[in-house]
Amino acid sequence: MHTTVGIIGGGPAGLLLARLLRNADIDSVTLESRDRTYVESRQRAGILEQGTVDALRSAGVAEGVDREGMVHDGIELRFDRGAHRIDFRALTGCRSVMVYAQTEVVKDLIARQLIDGGPLLFEAEVRSVEGADSDPPAVHYLHEGREQTLTCDYVVGCDGFHGVTRNAVPESARTTYARSYPYSWLGILAQAPPVYDELIYAHSARGFALASMRSPAVSRLYLQVPNDTDPADWPDVRIWDELDARFAIGTDPGWKLERGPVSSKAVLPMRSSVTEPMRFGRVFLAGDAAHIVPPTGAKGLNLAASDVIVLARALIHEQMTGSPELLDAYSDTCLRRVWRAEHFSYFMTTMLHTDPSQSAFDTRLQLSQLQRVANSPYAAAELAANYTGLPIA
Repeated sequence: MHTTVGIIGGGPAGLLLARLLRNADIDSVTLESRDRTYVESRQRAGILEQGTVDALRSAGVAEGVDREGMVHDGIELRFDRGAHRIDFRALTGCRSVMVYAQTEVVKDLIARQLIDGGPLLFEAEVRSVEGADSDPPAVHYLHEGREQTLTCDYVVGCDGFHGVTRNAVPESARTTYARSYPYSWLGILAQAPPVYDELIYAHSARGFALASMRSPAVSRLYLQVPNDTDPADWPDVRIWDELDARFAIGTDPGWKLERGPVSSKAVLPMRSSVTEPMRFGRVFLAGDAAHIVPPTGAKGLNLAASDVIVLARALIHEQMTGSPELLDAYSDTCLRRVWRAEHFSYFMTTMLHTDPSQSAFDTRLQLSQLQRVANSPYAAAELAANYTGLPIA
């Protein structure tokens, strides 16, 4: 089988790229190693930047977003037992974000792709990508018990940091920059209504906490925990008690989260990485295959979306004009935005989390930075602009 674009990975990046290409009459094949049920149930991000929502709408897959998504015009920062709201719309010229779970984005994209898109093969395990700098490269995969080969004009790796596609780029031709953080998140899904209509980010001496949501009836909550934490060591009551303690504010000492059954809990590592370049020959990297950010800045899904938006534009431009100019610029174009998002995620993470080794001096610096964000319109506007999403080049 031959196609113009072979897409490895059926997550949001690969599926959105397939949709954008389908709308431009560029053929593609998407290979996903997991089954459909698994892909549609992976719990991931839930904050969509304005540009990501706009892309879903222009691709014709925004019915769910527009019907069920919750527009958020700001966030609340809690620190030093006080609460401070960052008003996105006032600070950015009416930009906002949308709360809509990544699982729902994936379901919407899969449903549309299976109706009128190019082939989307589940349980198609890619074994190798050969000839990254040849014409055409070949993708070898196992599907329905048979070894098969897909040749492509271009291969796009949307298969994550540990996926096959990164290894198609010789080690001598790529550099990965990485940072690990000395803490993790314990995340839960709870059948309980959110306590507030926007996200709450809390800095406390006990560690960071985040109150988010998946729907008006389901809360998504996180606690900073040590890296070696076992979720089994955190029974539900302990989690709720700790959340209440970290979100406490002096103006309302009786403030409590509304509790409910916890349907899932997991420990999420915090790390950053960027692989450069994001292109080698006819192989392109997108999403987690090229970069990872800690979730504090809500950038992972949105960076993946911006990558494939840039790539789709470049592929469409080549088809229409015959010029590879935008394809040649893909890596540099994306990396400018990637590094800005990496820095913003680092800023949010280090400002809000308590490093196990930090001194009292370090804590005072954090509080000083938080006070500046809360009280300076310039600092608040910088945070709001980055959180709602910078323009996609």
